Amino acid sequence: MLYQIHEWQRAFLGPLSHFAQAGARMLNDTSNPFVQMPGAQRMAAGYELVHRIGKDYEKPAFGIHTATAHEHEIAVIERVALDLPFCQLKRFKRFSDDPSTIEKMKSDPVVLVVAPLSGHHATLLRDTVRTLLRDHKVYITDWVDARMVPAAAGPFGLDDYIACVETFIRHIGASDLHVVSVCQPTVPVLAAVSLMAARGERTPRSLTMMGGPIDPRRSPTSVDNLAANHPLSWFKGNVIHTVPSNYPGRGREVYPGFLQHAGFIAMNPGRHLSSHWDFYQDLLRGDLDDAESHRKFYDEYNAVLDMPAEFYLDTIDKVFKQFLLPRGLWDVAGERVKPAAITHSALLTIEGELDDISGLGQTEAAHDLCSSIPADRRAHKVIEGAGHYGIFSGRRWRETVYPQVRDFIHRFDHAAS
Repeated sequence: MLYQIHEWQRAFLGPLSHFAQAGARMLNDTSNPFVQMPGAQRMAAGYELVHRIGKDYEKPAFGIHTATAHEHEIAVIERVALDLPFCQLKRFKRFSDDPSTIEKMKSDPVVLVVAPLSGHHATLLRDTVRTLLRDHKVYITDWVDARMVPAAAGPFGLDDYIACVETFIRHIGASDLHVVSVCQPTVPVLAAVSLMAARGERTPRSLTMMGGPIDPRRSPTSVDNLAANHPLSWFKGNVIHTVPSNYPGRGREVYPGFLQHAGFIAMNPGRHLSSHWDFYQDLLRGDLDDAESHRKFYDEYNAVLDMPAEFYLDTIDKVFKQFLLPRGLWDVAGERVKPAAITHSALLTIEGELDDISGLGQTEAAHDLCSSIPADRRAHKVIEGAGHYGIFSGRRWRETVYPQVRDFIHRFDHAAS
């Protein structure tokens, strides 16, 4: 019922948002004589603020059409390499008309970026992908909004997520691959590679794990405490809802994106309120650059997706309540997850000093679990002054984190070659 109420609210706010957008455009049009009226700029700023608060935020595009590789500007085309019901494997194919650049790009390492299925779309990692394209061939997991997946496709749990990761690794080819997992997928990625190693399959050349809850018992955050302090029945009864009839996934049980978004806002309500007020002031001052930065950030931040109920509840139960991975008690489809089975993949873990989602030490725990990886093939980095998003997006990612990730990948790519 809550989902249906949300849809009614969205339907009510839609016309108001469109009206406010039209008003803002009219009062910003220099050919309109009303622009010169006293207070017109203030009205235009107010209209746009109302529009952005009430509008419906659709999934943004990656929008990566060019990049810089080997000191040359190159063209980039986004392709679907493998299409599964709940996820698309996308490749960002690089092109150049410079023969020497083409030769260099041919020998670049192959990287699979495993994006989180935790409320936001994979486009949140746009900056991660664009930066990696400088020196790598890049793939990414683009998870599908569960409300858009017909119920006939069946359920999707944490075990299915792991199976997807295994499928993508095999499709690309593990022997030449480096996997970068950001936040939530560090757990299923480690499980997938552990299972493949235990079966005797090839595993990726390196694993880079960034800000993930490998062991949430270490430095628990408010996110960890929420999961630990409520029984699983509370989550089933309060945050799981049924997709309404106006979506392809009608009847599917999901953890709605609008609830996850409300949770994101509730973590720092003052900061978001201040950001919107600053946006309003920027419009009044005519500071168009800062206003556009606000638009770009919230176009991404406010675009959320629904998660399959099975996956969400599995994650709460197995990762944040029972801690099955660090306790060595996790079975996936009848197979025990044994990170110690990994012997050939190099391991890099990265944490933000100020991460308020995955606390310090949670990702580093992977080193204790992957005990068969030699010490000279493992590294751990703590990024000073970085929060959760700063380790994979923004200036600190590009200038501090990425060079370390790039060097680690290239070191073990060349060693394997």
